[in-house]
Amino acid sequence: MNTVESWENRVSKLDPTHAEVITGGGLSKRFSRLPLWLSHPANISAFYGLLVSLALILPYRMTSEQWGALWILHASLLIFSCLVLGMVSRFMSAIFKRMPVAPWRKILYPMPFVGVGLFTLSATDLLTFPALIPWTLIMLPGPLYVHLSWAPRWRLLCMIEDEVDPFPGMDVEEKTDEMISESLSGDDEQILEVVEEFDSEE
Repeated sequence: MNTVESWENRVSKLDPTHAEVITGGGLSKRFSRLPLWLSHPANISAFYGLLVSLALILPYRMTSEQWGALWILHASLLIFSCLVLGMVSRFMSAIFKRMPVAPWRKILYPMPFVGVGLFTLSATDLLTFPALIPWTLIMLPGPLYVHLSWAPRWRLLCMIEDEVDPFPGMDVEEKTDEMISESLSGDDEQILEVVEEFDSEE
């Protein structure tokens, strides 16, 4: 059984509260469908660094004559720093074994855009402020999301892959087939009947 199948099979029988811990939001659901080696927290964090580096191409191109070498240097440092922070989050998650925490989306998601905007204003001398401010806004959201949400969730997915209970010592109410069928609406039951008929014909 691959990661996705074991993940879906386990979550389908969990109490909704515990299922939410495993599934997370839309972004985490997409990452969970990747192979575990590819969705490693260090790789996800480095991927964020790559995306931000690509967004910085235009500001570098507009504000520097020798922008190519400078962008490559800063992009390499950004990606490597994010990768290291993702690896640290992975180790901390393994040591402290804490559960995922939902990130502050309304704060984290706009931060890279604000950071790129401030970086552009600073590079064009329209505003003057410490370079640490835009770089912090640019770099922080991805590693912080990985630390709070994805690294602990990735640990739980690894436990599911190894057939280990991800909620040791926690009261987990598994749903039986009867409970699942009772929670379905009439339309859902009709869809299930069609699928079952199709499977039986095959």
